[in-house]
Amino acid sequence: MITRKLNGAAPLTPMPKGAVDTQMHMYLPGFAMRADGAGRPADPLPTPDMYRETMRWLGLDAVVITQGNAHGADNAALLACLREMGDCARGVAVITPDTTAKEIARLSDGGIVGARIMDLPGGAVGLDALEAVDAMAADAGWVMAVQFDGSHLPELEPRLAALKSRWVLDHHAKIFDGATPAHIDVIKRLMDGERCWFKFAGCYESSRDGGPDYPDIASVAREIAAHAPDRIVWGTNWPHNAAHRSEDYPDDAQLLDLAMSWLPDDTARQAALVDTPRALYGFDPV
Repeated sequence: MITRKLNGAAPLTPMPKGAVDTQMHMYLPGFAMRADGAGRPADPLPTPDMYRETMRWLGLDAVVITQGNAHGADNAALLACLREMGDCARGVAVITPDTTAKEIARLSDGGIVGARIMDLPGGAVGLDALEAVDAMAADAGWVMAVQFDGSHLPELEPRLAALKSRWVLDHHAKIFDGATPAHIDVIKRLMDGERCWFKFAGCYESSRDGGPDYPDIASVAREIAAHAPDRIVWGTNWPHNAAHRSEDYPDDAQLLDLAMSWLPDDTARQAALVDTPRALYGFDPV
């Protein structure tokens, strides 16, 4: 059993009106999870009320719920969570090359605005379906969330540069082997192509240096943010499914302040927290 930190000292970052968390997972009872346990959060399962409490603690007004690996390609739980949260929420679903136009329309009606590519253990749809899912997302006007081992960015650049939809390079690009100037140059070129955004979320998942300051992630984040501050979005990665002991559970206020310190100024923070995610994920502007 894990005790999740849901409140405490408020973030030092002044939270602007309309702030958006672009990366979290939510769970409701009654929906089956994968038999192999992949992606399942530690018991007790987190609840929507726990996330609402975290939103109040951090000063957030909107949230993007991403289909969790625990539910595979079945988006039923995600749609139920969107109904539970109401208009403050949008969703990123899992679709496959076989998903029909009728199903995509149904998902859109339910608040889905994006599709997920997760080419890491536990992911439901990987890079082998990238181009097919991209074409479907582009036709639907959706954004894609793309996550893979960013160590391979140089060889993947041609495929990524050719994507038709708007897409987000997830979780600090997850460069597990360590970022080099070549990796950073690829990210800058992709962002300059005007269809790629970069997400600050889950810095602890790929840092080789570790916390509390994650200096390797910080170095890349600062350089990318200085290059294209209007192409950064941020997310909590709540409920931090990698944490299975209470003492390992991160402090979301501290992580928020840390991520905001990597942005060059208040204008960039306003963009990352409010203006950019609201435009990207279909929320009304503030």
